[in-house]
Amino acid sequence: MPLNRRKFLGQSAATGAGVALTGAVVAPATAEAHGRKPQPKRYAFTVMGTTDLHGNVFNWDYFTDREFDDKARNDVGLAKISTLVDQVRAEKGRRNTLLIDAGDTIQGTQLSYYYAKVDPITAKRGPVHPMAQAMNAIGYDAAALGNHEFNYGIEVLRKFEDQCDFPLLGANALDARTLRPAFAPYSMHRLRTPHGRDVKVAVLGLTNPGIAIWDKANVQGKMVFPGLEEQAAKWVPKLRSMGADVVIVSAHSGSSGTSSWGDQLPYVENAAALVAEQVPGIDAILVGHAHAEIPQYFVANKATGKQVVLSEPLKWGQRLTLFDFELVWSKGRWTVESTSARVLNSNTVDEDAGITRLLSDEHAKVVAYVNQVIGTSRTAMTTADAPWRDEPIIDLINHVQAETVGAALAGGQYGDLPVLSQASCFSRTAAIPAGQVTIKDAAGLYPFENTLEARLITGAQLKDYLEFSARYYVQTPAGVPVDTAKLTNAGGTPDYNYDAVSGVTYDIDIAKPVGSRIVGLSFAGAPIDPAARFVLAVNNYRANGGGAFPHVATAQQLWANSDEIRNTIIQWVQAKGTVDPTEFAVAGWKLTRDGVPVF
Repeated sequence: MPLNRRKFLGQSAATGAGVALTGAVVAPATAEAHGRKPQPKRYAFTVMGTTDLHGNVFNWDYFTDREFDDKARNDVGLAKISTLVDQVRAEKGRRNTLLIDAGDTIQGTQLSYYYAKVDPITAKRGPVHPMAQAMNAIGYDAAALGNHEFNYGIEVLRKFEDQCDFPLLGANALDARTLRPAFAPYSMHRLRTPHGRDVKVAVLGLTNPGIAIWDKANVQGKMVFPGLEEQAAKWVPKLRSMGADVVIVSAHSGSSGTSSWGDQLPYVENAAALVAEQVPGIDAILVGHAHAEIPQYFVANKATGKQVVLSEPLKWGQRLTLFDFELVWSKGRWTVESTSARVLNSNTVDEDAGITRLLSDEHAKVVAYVNQVIGTSRTAMTTADAPWRDEPIIDLINHVQAETVGAALAGGQYGDLPVLSQASCFSRTAAIPAGQVTIKDAAGLYPFENTLEARLITGAQLKDYLEFSARYYVQTPAGVPVDTAKLTNAGGTPDYNYDAVSGVTYDIDIAKPVGSRIVGLSFAGAPIDPAARFVLAVNNYRANGGGAFPHVATAQQLWANSDEIRNTIIQWVQAKGTVDPTEFAVAGWKLTRDGVPVF
């Protein structure tokens, strides 16, 4: 039966309070050969895993309003995953399987947005979240919390939790006052064997410490998020002392050992491999957060030498991980004899008609919503070249943000300061068409739930900020051919961590080394005074330290808005009626080499 969170939290976490067990199950028996020496008792079972589903139920792209497709011909969605799960259960026997998730479930598509903001699940007699409906129908056993679970606030998350028939796990999501778990740390599951004694499988959930930065406005003073290694070291021995034969960690944390927040937190963002290496007693880790595909990866535990298997299925329901466990009965207990992992591709199967029928009404409502016309555009705009050119479509974001901040500060202490704005190319396929503009066009331009802030910075700090952003480009000497396919994302920097800043002009000399690339930084035609003060319109992710850009996280906050930037853009288009790039498009920056423009 599902975990009763209130009952759990009423018990002492220090004593390893019990979590409800899943129902006992029966596996097919095997006969021993008569007259021979008894063979060791063995049992095999499979744990399936998904991660970073990000609101994908259907194989559908709400930003393009058509079936999802990419260059690799991947498919997405829980309806596809459901078919794979059914196949595995048919092969292994449902009672010999578990199904878990590693987080980032309720944010990422217009389907998930609609039921958080437009027809919210938190309303009186509100709907059941489509992700809860789908995951309940498929039969998930547990899911870890992801950082994006907190994007819509704790109230939405708690309502989603109540609607799930399985526990949401977060051993390192603690109440800020009591430092006790705010969510269930683990779940325990019994698998009945043909040999008398059940196998007890513990699933420990760990989320990402970066929540404290990325969703500061939603969690500050309410929850804290210590490191994964620390909390795993606390809970794994408890789970073993409670009789767990197998311990699986579901971690919303990548495996690279890197962090995107610099020195703002004393914890590691992508810590899954470190957990395997440093904490004895773990058999397998379902990895999430990094949006990578890792079918199977072994890490040796430093203390025991034991090989711990890790696997990360590709995001959005594109892959399903299968952990296969072989156990042997030895010295009065079950012992893991071998583990392995692999992934299944959801593009090999059809959608489960039961899932698509279940949520057909919700899907139709969202399709109608995203196709609402909000205005017109005089010309087409696209992000295709935005990673290396100053494009009007990014100028549109910056123009709306700067205008919104300027209006908010008008007449006040900082109303006379110049307003600059930062924006990133979140998707290289976003476009505003010529003619009618719909909600889906604006949503595709800004897919994240970021909100807008105003921070006070100096000219010197702006220069540092831009130099940091310019790390994005691969150093390319003058005279060497420029291949745009290899020009960007230096050092693994994602597109969303490259900022173009409007309101000033500057060149980025990609022939120069990182840290000395910004040339001719000017405001109103004159070189910028390092001591000059500016207002920076900035999204909350960046303002709270996301991407570890210098100065902005410690800069004075002058204003903040709780509405998503996406909605601010939609409202601006509705108010204007017509989008005319000649009113806001300015070539404020360009790439150069030794003073010569690259493009």
